[in-house]
Amino acid sequence: MKIMVVDDEKDIKLLFEQRFKKEIKSGQVSFLFAFSGEEACDYIKSNGVVDIKRILSDINMPGMNGLELLKWIKENYPELKVAMITAYGDQNNYNQAIEYGCDDYMTKPIDFNQLKGKVLQ
Repeated sequence: MKIMVVDDEKDIKLLFEQRFKKEIKSGQVSFLFAFSGEEACDYIKSNGVVDIKRILSDINMPGMNGLELLKWIKENYPELKVAMITAYGDQNNYNQAIEYGCDDYMTKPIDFNQLKGKVLQ
């Protein structure tokens, strides 16, 4: 199962690779990282979403933010599961994410045990 993580913080890659080390090694999951909303869109436009099971996207990013990315994904690939992740428990962001069709909404710091339970089901 391939999961795309979209976050402008580059150290998120190492964090996910450490926290999912066993699952990556066993082939249970693989990750694809995009460091902006635009990079995620470009990848999807070029490669499609057939092998991506879920997208985990930060909300606050420069350029195309996570909510804009969510809206674009749901307009073009409504079947794709998208979870929003934010450092801010902002009610407006939550309401907007729900309106745009997010499938899950989490706050940082990420509870990786909870996240594993959600993505590995």
